[in-house]
Formats: sequence, structure tokens, C-alpha cells
Amino acid sequence: MVALWASQALTPEGWRSGVRLIIGAEGRIASVEAGVEPQPGDHRLGVLLPAPLNAHSHAFQRAMAGLTERRGPDPRDSFWTWRRLMFRFLDQLTPEDVEDVAAFVQMEMLEAGYAAQAEFHYLHHAPGGASYADLAEMSGRIASAAARTGIGLTLLPVLYQYGGCDKRPLAPGQNRFGNDLDRFARLHEGAGRALEALGRADSRLGVAPHSLRAVDPQSLAAVEKLAPQGPIHMHLAEQVAEVEEVEAAWGARPVTWLLANAEVDPRWTLIHCTQTTPEETLALAASGATAGLCPLTESSLGDGIFDGVRYLGAGGRFAIGSDSNIRIALSEELRTLDYSQRLRDRSRAALATPELSTGRVLHEGALKGGAAAGARESGALKPGLWADLLALDAEAVDLIGRSGDAVLDTWIFAADDRLVRDVWSAGRHVVSEGRHKDHAAITARYGALMRRLKSDF
Repeated sequence: MVALWASQALTPEGWRSGVRLIIGAEGRIASVEAGVEPQPGDHRLGVLLPAPLNAHSHAFQRAMAGLTERRGPDPRDSFWTWRRLMFRFLDQLTPEDVEDVAAFVQMEMLEAGYAAQAEFHYLHHAPGGASYADLAEMSGRIASAAARTGIGLTLLPVLYQYGGCDKRPLAPGQNRFGNDLDRFARLHEGAGRALEALGRADSRLGVAPHSLRAVDPQSLAAVEKLAPQGPIHMHLAEQVAEVEEVEAAWGARPVTWLLANAEVDPRWTLIHCTQTTPEETLALAASGATAGLCPLTESSLGDGIFDGVRYLGAGGRFAIGSDSNIRIALSEELRTLDYSQRLRDRSRAALATPELSTGRVLHEGALKGGAAAGARESGALKPGLWADLLALDAEAVDLIGRSGDAVLDTWIFAADDRLVRDVWSAGRHVVSEGRHKDHAAITARYGALMRRLKSDF
């Protein structure tokens, strides 16, 4: 049993002062009491918040951050030119490399205030596409990284069959992703064994058909059954060219086709959805699915702007992810989401409501959507939920004199994640005084890898 006491905390009933929270031995919140004095031995904190799950990550891409900002021979750089560079880069990576990259980016996520991660994992095979002796070797490396960092893990093995809607073969680079349905089922089973070996009650296994370009309708229906209780994630309507290809091949735009042909419900998280019509946005909100938004990556790749004002106005649920991991910054992801709405609409405080500030809407939205996306019992300071917690430094100069929603607004819009002092993941105290418990060792291994990798790919 661990006792925390915070001068202020965001509870399901709203902001409260003098909050004492007990973490039970199994890593769940045992009790929460407000308006009390600290007791001897309590871990004293400034501001205590629930910590969200990072809903969308491709861990290996962290190692290529900063290497794709030069214009190539194409007259207009785009997502598609970036993707070709990514394919060339990943051919350098061994299973050991992927584990070290994953550990480093998981550490960064924890230090930024995330307590858990949903890993959209499609790097399955050796360069050239040959299988490892263990089909789930790479999935096991993601789980091994989580064992080192303590992050909560929802593992989402990805089915990737084709290079496009015409079922063309995978291109060089893509062949490290590819599986037919039978081989993928065996890989998915192996990923489940890797999570079992991790030995944590808060781990979850889901499934991820990559996109409507990369799987056929029959396989999409079959792959849902591989994780009958787990979450289902899919890239959807990210790029204009993708929308046009799906519409030409399948007779409807991606969001329209999926909602009409799959049993989309709260188990689903649909990633990006930056290319939607107003009608599709409203239908997506009504489906109960989560929109998995990655504002920094979507900005980097020029994907477009998610129709957030309309979607939240219709009661839609969203989660936040770091996707390409070009920068791990929880507060910046939330800020960029709101700023994109302001820029498009020439407005301010675009996502605020009459009752809640912008920061409160963003933070609580990321909590609720992240819990759904990860099938994780978290997202609030409530007894019975996993103790996924973050503490902000109330003595930081930016937070002096701040209370209530102004704390969240200041963290997200005026400061940054250096305000994050402590993080717990399912009761595991992984970040203290702003640093991960194994920061030096994890960073040293990642640094050695970066010195070896080629940057002129």
C-alpha cells in the first residue's frame, strides 16, 4: 500500500483540495479522500492528475526523427515521399535495435506524463520479409521493452497484406510487415504469449488491420475475431490519395465504407480521420468508436486537420497518440489539436465549453478516449481503476497561484512537460523528480544504437 497526498487533485467530482489517495498492492486505486491533512509517510505532491494512455505509436520510427526534413527529387514533398524514406531506414533495424528504441521512446512517454502505450505494431519480419524463427519475435521485443520501462502496454499486432486496394504485392521495405491471414493468426497468438510472459495484469492484446488499402474486406471481417474482447485499431482517411484510392476501388469513401460494412462500436479506434466530410464526422461520433488523433505527426506529414469542433460537439470520443514519435510531448499534442482548430476557424478556445476550459476538455478527453483505445481500466482518480497517475510541480514558476482548470490551461498552453514530476503506471512509480528510474541506462543503450545507425539512408 502506498499513500499519496496532493494539495489539489482532479477527481471525478471535480477539483478538490487536500486529497489523499491509496494505491493498493495490486496497482489499483484503493481509496480517494478529499479535504484531509497529510499523514506521516505520505508521498506529498503538488497537483495530482489521472495519466492518459498514448493511443497510437510506431516505436521504431523514433530513431529516424529529424532525418526526413530535406526535400527530395520530387517537386512536392509529401506523406508518400516520407514513407519511402521510412521503408529504407527500417531495413537497418535488428530485433535488439527495435527493443532499445522502444524502451527509449517508452521512457520518453512516461516522462511526458503518459502512463501507458498502445503500440500499433507492424514491423514483424527480417529485412527482405523472411520470418524470424519465432513469428512474434518483434512483438516480444516490444513487451521486453515494457518490462524494462514499466509502461502499461496494449499490444496491437498489425495485419498488412497488400500494397494497395488493387492487391498489388508489398514493395521493398513493406515486406517486413506482410502476412497472409493464416500466418498472422499464428503471429497474433505468439504476441499473446509474449504479453503473458510479461506477467502484468494490466497488459492488453488487441488487433489492428492496417488500413483499407492494406487488407481486403474478407480479411477485415476475419481479423476482428482474433481478439474478441480486445480493442481494434485501424488507420482511416489520413490522406487525400488514400481516400481517392479506396473510393475508386470499393465504391465509397473510407469512413463511409467502414461504417456501412463493419460492426464499428466502442471497441474500435480509428486513427487520424483527417479527411472526412461533415456527415462522416457526425456518423463517426455516433458510432461510439474513438478517433485516435496524432496532431504532431499529422502536422509533420501534412495530413490535414481533424474536424474536432464538429466531432466533440456531437459527443465524439478522442484519444491522443504520438504516431511517428517525431517528438514525445503530451502537452504539445493537446495544444496542437486545439491550435489547429483555431487556425482553421480563426477562433480562440475552440474546444472549450461554457462549463470547462480548453485544457480541461483536452485532458479529460484524452483520458476517456485513451482508456477506451487501450481497453484499460483507467482515466480517473477512482477506486478500482488502475493507478495511472501523474503529478505536476505546483512550485514551478508557471503554476504559482494557479488552481483548478487554470492548472491544465497553463501546463498545456503556457508551459510544457517539464512540469511533470512523478508518474505511476498501474501503481508502478516509474518517474520521480521528472526522470525515469532507469533513465541513464536506457539512454546509454539508445545512444550506442544511434551512433551505429546510418543517417544517409
